[in-house]
Amino acid sequence: MYRYDEFDHDFVKARTAEFADQVERRLAGEITEEQFRPLRLMNGVYLQLHAYMLRVAIPYGTLNSRQLRMLGHIARKYDKGYGHFTTRQNIQYNWPALSDIPAILADLASVEMHAIQTSGNCIRNVTADHFAGAAADEVADPRPYAEILRQWSTVHPEFSYLPRKFKIAVTGAERDRAAIQVHDIGLHLKKNAAGELGFAVYVGGGQGRTPIVAKKIRDFLPEEHLLSYTTAILRVYNLHGRRDNKYKARIKILVHETGVEELSRQVEAEWQELKDGELKLPEADVQAITAYFAPPAFVARPEGDEAVKQARLDSRGFSEWLAQNVTTHKHPDYAAVTISLKGIGEAPGDASDSQMEAVADIAEKYAFDELRVSHEQNLILPHVARADLKAVYDALVEIDLATANSGLISDIIACPGLDYCALANARAIPVAQEISRRFASLERQRDIGELKLKISGCINACGHHHVGHIGILGVEKKGTELYQVTLGGSADENTSIGEIVGRGFGPEEITDAIETVVETYLKVRLDRSEKFIDTYRRLGAAPFKEALYGSEAKAA
Repeated sequence: MYRYDEFDHDFVKARTAEFADQVERRLAGEITEEQFRPLRLMNGVYLQLHAYMLRVAIPYGTLNSRQLRMLGHIARKYDKGYGHFTTRQNIQYNWPALSDIPAILADLASVEMHAIQTSGNCIRNVTADHFAGAAADEVADPRPYAEILRQWSTVHPEFSYLPRKFKIAVTGAERDRAAIQVHDIGLHLKKNAAGELGFAVYVGGGQGRTPIVAKKIRDFLPEEHLLSYTTAILRVYNLHGRRDNKYKARIKILVHETGVEELSRQVEAEWQELKDGELKLPEADVQAITAYFAPPAFVARPEGDEAVKQARLDSRGFSEWLAQNVTTHKHPDYAAVTISLKGIGEAPGDASDSQMEAVADIAEKYAFDELRVSHEQNLILPHVARADLKAVYDALVEIDLATANSGLISDIIACPGLDYCALANARAIPVAQEISRRFASLERQRDIGELKLKISGCINACGHHHVGHIGILGVEKKGTELYQVTLGGSADENTSIGEIVGRGFGPEEITDAIETVVETYLKVRLDRSEKFIDTYRRLGAAPFKEALYGSEAKAA
């Protein structure tokens, strides 16, 4: 795991002191809220519906137990006893007092964390596959490259005031678990025929008001050119991206309006001026960063298989959790564990202060002191000996975090919605809670199989509804909350944008509508092995529209 160097420590300390002075001046009335706004956004502070909100960076979703304990401490001391893990692999606090935020930032700095570039028109937190370094199917760990991008992009003077926010994601496996095709830049780490590492480069993906799947502009970019090529893309965007209309300011609009061929030509031309200059990555530097992400000292634990076998016989709950929340590891005696933050009837992505501290203890004892945050709003223990899985499960049961629903319909992504967000049109959390209660039966969920359900409270799509197998978008119509249903979205290597299937449903109707969609799928799937997304792609929207709208669908 990466450790701050001397520059990092000094920089974060100076930024924290600077912001403390700015907060003091705001509280004293020496500057207005409008004058304060750009200053607070540079430090991850938003003004939400009811209070300020602080968004803390967790680079590429990786943290250790000491850091997670600090996040729990902050939740207890400065907030209402919980934090909300986000689709950007960050954490948000929804209720901090402005006067306390400098103290929070100082506490974060003490464990090598901060809130810089979690907001504003800059390069945001670089995200990565949450199983990076553990996944059996990865070509190489993408986190060293995410760290290189983090160091390069932090307060980059040329890219601190972009036309709009800018998001980068990196994956190192053929199975895309980082949603790279709905990012401004998506990087797929791969090897060419000669065995050399490089990247397939995607540009112009995004969700929000205009959802677009990114276009591949380079099939293989050699590793050494990562920064020069990324710089070329950002220079073209910074020069030509629209600043006159924030709804058309993202790079996806530039790609769409310019055309992928012309944009690629401009990027390549810019890159030719940069490729052999100071941005060329020295192999020694790459190796130095990669060394920070060396795998733990795994010890052979061959007793794991027998221990798991016996525990499955003794505990049905453990057996179900093992089947749903435990993933194959590159080391045969280990596994990766998903800790679901989607308990039935709970707010998706939330964890209490005591839960965070307990998970930190589990990670320290059983997972080489390492954790991840997934973009699906769950926590990950990437390296757990199979022999210890039952002990980990029992510890999670004690803190109500052993829900065996990873990848199932109740493993819902949801934004904070109108309960917190000033931009939202509708509530998202209560809808997610009601749907999870409707589908509470694990037996029923497992019969339905893999199904990604995602909910956003407005068109900004913080809940990633556009790429949900089933997506729900909250809208406002004549003062009433309505929920549109989209079907057929996906955020993996076969990315697709969901299709709106018809008129919206009221808050009292939406759960029934989702049940109708699911029951229709169960009737028309070929067999239990055919996933929802595959059934939808085979049959299209017609059977679902007819089930939802009846004669309305036929008339349309």
